[in-house]
Amino acid sequence: MPFANYKFPEGILDHARKEEIIHRTTEMFVEYFGEEVRPYTMVLIEDVADGGWGRADETLTLEKMGLPAKPI
Repeated sequence: MPFANYKFPEGILDHARKEEIIHRTTEMFVEYFGEEVRPYTMVLIEDVADGGWGRADETLTLEKMGLPAKPI
């Protein structure tokens, strides 16, 4: 079963954008593995609380990354 897991800062993606990511990811798996994988493809989008993740020993926030707090 193809599986993709995306993690984004909470609140940065609206419902329509999440649907687009799910659709495009599913289409990518179908392109690589064939139509028979469509019913078994799983895409998980997780919203991570602002400041709840980091890189290179630094906690990241939307402000630090210069990203808007509103959904895109």
